[in-house]
Amino acid sequence: MVPARIRESTSEDFKELWRIDQQCFAPGIAYSQRELAHYMARRGAFTLVAQEDERMAGFVVAQRHGKGFGHIITLDVLPQARRSGVGSLLIEASEERLRREGCDSVYLESAVDNSAALMFYKRHGYHVLKTLPRYYMNQIDALLMGKKLQ
Repeated sequence: MVPARIRESTSEDFKELWRIDQQCFAPGIAYSQRELAHYMARRGAFTLVAQEDERMAGFVVAQRHGKGFGHIITLDVLPQARRSGVGSLLIEASEERLRREGCDSVYLESAVDNSAALMFYKRHGYHVLKTLPRYYMNQIDALLMGKKLQ
């Protein structure tokens, strides 16, 4: 496997990003095209893509908020690219970008039953801040997690 490189997303990437999101999350949790486009277009938002040769291995959508904090909206890595370092490259690149843009902390949400994601985020220094009841599909709780950016 060729090591992934991180690049800015382009408008031509959108359909493939949406397809990746559909593979990463269950129906009802995965974004519709409209939802994904909305989050990517928010003020202060950016999308970074992990590219392996000609194929995308994953992406991250993050947003800088005006009060000095960032938000990881979604971090998607194709199942076949997991445990290869792609997710780490994406989260580290998004944190560095948020830091450069004046953020001193970042937060994200993860489903309480997504143990792989929770372990990944904890390895990257995220801590549970609180539980968000029925966050996904009005059924599944999420954990709000945060990290100080140094």
